[in-house]
Amino acid sequence: MKLLVCAMETSSNIHLKELKKHLSDDIELVGVFDKELGNPMYDLTALAIMGFIDALKKLRFFFKLRDELVEAAATCDKVLLMDSSGFNLPLAKKLKQKYPNKEIIYYILPQAWAWKKGRVKKLEAYCSKLCSIIPFESELYTQKDKITYVGHPLLDEIHHFKEKLTQSNKIAFMPGSRKTEIKNLMPIFKELIKLIPNKEYILIIPSKFDDEYISRTYGDISNFTISRQAHETLQQSEYAFICSGTATLEAALIGTPFTLSYIAKKLDYKIGRTFVKLPYIGLANIFFDKMGKKCIHSEFLQEDVSVEALLDDYNNMNKDKFFEDSKLLREYLKNGSSKNVANIIQN
Repeated sequence: MKLLVCAMETSSNIHLKELKKHLSDDIELVGVFDKELGNPMYDLTALAIMGFIDALKKLRFFFKLRDELVEAAATCDKVLLMDSSGFNLPLAKKLKQKYPNKEIIYYILPQAWAWKKGRVKKLEAYCSKLCSIIPFESELYTQKDKITYVGHPLLDEIHHFKEKLTQSNKIAFMPGSRKTEIKNLMPIFKELIKLIPNKEYILIIPSKFDDEYISRTYGDISNFTISRQAHETLQQSEYAFICSGTATLEAALIGTPFTLSYIAKKLDYKIGRTFVKLPYIGLANIFFDKMGKKCIHSEFLQEDVSVEALLDDYNNMNKDKFFEDSKLLREYLKNGSSKNVANIIQN
């Protein structure tokens, strides 16, 4: 079988790597994905964009890429689209128009439950099967036969969960992966560690960052131990301070108590709050809200992010309750998604 794949994000390729473990060896991947997984049409580095101006400059390239993928689909048996709805939804439309009977599978759906609910109708119109990683996501869809909750990929990718709370004297810091996030949070983290003595402060830095970028973006980090292994470090740490994002869900699943903090540009935050009508920004909290339970961790946003606020949360958080809640979260998500998605592709 030849499978046309469009996985443009780093996170999508982590999920694709796990998925590939469950696919038959005779399935050949064609399209856009990490070169470690086969022979893609383009290296992922060619697709990286930073900001609106860069996106405009590459607009012609992305139109060309879309057309090439549509042509490549002619010799493929099925299509797998992952995340990146800004590119993949228009691609799905073109594929559906040219190959009305070809099976199009979408894995890691756009977060229509958070904003832009109009994407639901497009997904149902263009795609054959929708693989959901959010338990409540199917509530938005009318064509229930198309959407399946397959589990969550993090339950495949996290290999160890805490069996009990431990005092390791290690505290993890994850200030995000975007330059603005890092520059906003690092000064606060640097002051915070002065007030939490006799600990090892571990700064988790994405592996894609080189030394020059780290020096320019993070500043003086001589008081931190550097780690490139997020899951392993969270497993070893007794507490964590984390920027909003997938890392908060990873920590919640592993069982490491943490505080979420996020400082965005004021205009970006205002726009985001205008369109996204959710009581929380942390995925674990969103899940607990859907379960009718109180939030699992604190969230400090914008002006509320301060050294004093984070220190108070660290000192007063009910860590035993958090640990028990982390077990409930794993039960809620049930299982990993890779094997179930592989079965959908191969059936």
